[in-house]
Parts: sequence; structure tokens; C-alpha cells
Amino acid sequence: MPRNELRPIIKLRSAAGTGYTYVTRKNRRNDPDRLTLRKYDPVAGRHVGFREER
Repeated sequence: MPRNELRPIIKLRSAAGTGYTYVTRKNRRNDPDRLTLRKYDPVAGRHVGFREER
């Protein structure tokens, strides 16, 4: 299986509505659903949830 199919690059967008994004990779076999991580948003100045956007 090629590299891009199993571990695609995904964008994580801030749930605070600031428009800030993180870019990462995820394993589709382990996490088939949308990924949600709690990370620091420098625009909001605090930790918020970041949800995978497709």
C-alpha cells in the first residue's frame, strides 16, 4: 500500500473559530473516524479542541 493511502496528511482546525490549523498525519486503520485533539491555539491564547477537517 502506498504511503499516502494508509497515513494521509490531515488538517486540524480550531473549534474556537479562530481559523488556526495544525497539519499532521493519522493512521486510517487505527482512527477511521474524524480525529479530535486538544492543542494550543495561539490566536485564542488557550488550549482548545482541534477537529479533523476533510
